[in-house]
Amino acid sequence: MKIKATIATAGLFLLCLQWPLLRFLEIPLPPVSSALSSGLAIFGAAYVLSWGGELAQMEIPQSLAIAFLALVAVLPEYAVDLYFAWQAGRDPAYVHFATANMTGSNRLLIGAGWAAVAFAYYVKKRRGEIALSEGNRVEIMALILATLYSLVIPAKGTLSWVDSAFFLAIFVLYIRRASQSHHEEPELEGPMEAVGRWPRGRRILVTAFLFVFSGAVILLSAKPFAEGLLDVGRHLGIEPFLLVQWLAPLASEAPEFIVAVLFALRARPEAGLGTLISSKVNQWTLLVGMVPLAYAVSAGRPSAMPLDARQVEEIFLTSAQSFFALAVIVNLRFSITEALLIFILFATQIFFPSTEARTVYAFIYLALGLGWLFVVRGQGEGLKQVFRKGAFSSKITHT
Repeated sequence: MKIKATIATAGLFLLCLQWPLLRFLEIPLPPVSSALSSGLAIFGAAYVLSWGGELAQMEIPQSLAIAFLALVAVLPEYAVDLYFAWQAGRDPAYVHFATANMTGSNRLLIGAGWAAVAFAYYVKKRRGEIALSEGNRVEIMALILATLYSLVIPAKGTLSWVDSAFFLAIFVLYIRRASQSHHEEPELEGPMEAVGRWPRGRRILVTAFLFVFSGAVILLSAKPFAEGLLDVGRHLGIEPFLLVQWLAPLASEAPEFIVAVLFALRARPEAGLGTLISSKVNQWTLLVGMVPLAYAVSAGRPSAMPLDARQVEEIFLTSAQSFFALAVIVNLRFSITEALLIFILFATQIFFPSTEARTVYAFIYLALGLGWLFVVRGQGEGLKQVFRKGAFSSKITHT
C-alpha cells in the first residue's frame, strides 16, 4: 500500500512539473497541446493544493484553512483581472475586458462550480443535500454585505477607490473572523494520513511546501492554458468580449473547481462547497476591490474606472445571481434541486445574449431570491440566524 501511495504521489508531482519543464526547455507546442499540457499541470496542482488545505486544518481553524486554499486557487483569476485593470488605466479599451473577466468568473463560480459539487456528491453518495457548518456563516455574512453594496455600483456607473475601501474592509473582517473560528482536527486519508502523524515542525514545513508548490505551478500554467483556449475560440470565430468573459475565467477558475469536486468525490462536500463559497468571497471583495486601485495606479491619478451600459448590465446580473445564491444557502443547506436550478439559470443565459435578456435574468434572480428567503425558508429564518449569530462580532457556536 505504501509503495502504491508513493508511486501515485510521485506521478502526481510529475504531472505538475511536466509543463514547467516544457517551458524551461522551450519546446514549441501548438495551442491545443499547450492548453492540454498546462491544463493537466493545473489539475495536478489543484490536487496537491487540496492536500495542503487538509493538513493546514491541523494547525488553524477550518474556515481560515479553506480561505487560504481558496485564495491560492484563485490566484490565476487575480493575475488575469488585475492585468486587464492595469492595462485599462493606460488604454480605455481594456476597461471592457476587466469587467468582463470579473463578472464572468463570479457567475461561473456559482452557476457551474456550486452545482458541480452537488452533482459530484450525488454521484458519489446518492445524497441530494449538502449540509454546511455553522462556521460557514462567516462567509455568508461577508457575501451578504458585499452583494448588497454591489447593487449600488450599477447605479453609480463607476468603480472607484471608495468601492475599494468598502470591499477590502469586508475582506479584512472576513479573514479576521475566520481566524477566530473553532478548531477541529481533520480526518486525513491517503498520503496525507501518514504526514499527519509526523512531528508538528516537519508537518508545517510540508504544508507550506504544498501551498507554495501548487501556487507556483498554477501561476505558471494559468496564462498558457487561457491563451490556448482563447486561440481555439478565435479560430471558431467567438466574440472577444465573450472569450474574456467565459473562456478565460474557465481556465483561471479550473483549480478551484477541481479542488472542490475532489473534496466532494472524497465524501467531503461541505469542504468542497465551502472552498467555492470562500472563493466567491475572495472574488467579490478582494478582487473587485483591487480592480479600481490597479486602474488608478496605472492611470497615475485617483480617478474612478468608468463603466459603459454593457458593463453596468453585467455587474447588475452578477449581483442578482449572488443574491439568489445567498438566499439558497443562508440556511446552511444546498440541495441537488437548488443546484440544478442555479445551473439551468446560468447555462441558459448563453442562448439569450441580448440586453433585454440580461435584465430579465437579473430580475428573475432577485425575485427568486426574495421568494427563497421569505417563502421557501420561512420568513427569512436563515437570514435572521446569520445576523443573530453576529458572524463578524462574536464567537460562532459549532454543533
